[in-house]
Amino acid sequence: MGDTEWTVERHQHGKPAEIVALYRRFIELAEGCGPFTYAVHKTAITLKGTRRGFAGVGLGAKRLEGYLDLQRRVEDPRILRSSPYTKRLFVHHFRIVTPDELDDEFASLLAEAYQVGQGAHLQPRTTD
Repeated sequence: MGDTEWTVERHQHGKPAEIVALYRRFIELAEGCGPFTYAVHKTAITLKGTRRGFAGVGLGAKRLEGYLDLQRRVEDPRILRSSPYTKRLFVHHFRIVTPDELDDEFASLLAEAYQVGQGAHLQPRTTD
């Protein structure tokens, strides 16, 4: 493939079937959160809400690697590292190797990230 435009299909081309299946499951979980758009680049497929990107994913030979933007720092075995992105956001870099890692807990994190894509991080914080 030459220097043509990057597409989701191009990212999947030549990848093992099990990695493509992980990607498709990741997208199913994202679709369960609500509508989003794609921004496809050479290094990642970014999922964008109405306000901003909230997650991204890349298909490797043996795993999915990506990120979630969350309003809090999360400790999870799938999270390789997290760091402040802005005053209100933390970027969490994840690695997924097996289908069981795309469980309800991961879906919940993805749903939190989706809310960031919808602008949740722009709302005033409440103190209880």
